Amino acid sequence: MTTTQPTSRAALLTPKQASEYLSIPVGTLANWRYQGDGPRYVKAGRLVRYRAVDLDSWLTGTYPSAA
Repeated sequence: MTTTQPTSRAALLTPKQASEYLSIPVGTLANWRYQGDGPRYVKAGRLVRYRAVDLDSWLTGTYPSAA
């Protein structure tokens, strides 16, 4: 598996890149989005993206879930 590292903390990651960053399945992120849980994400049209800084904040518990 190839690990993708963001080039900056403001970089927008695809769900696949975010799942690799968090070491969880892409489907888990999709389920969390559907349930209103998990890390914050942004939508640009139909595209879902994650900010690396939001993933780090979610991991450390420094902000609430997406809901």
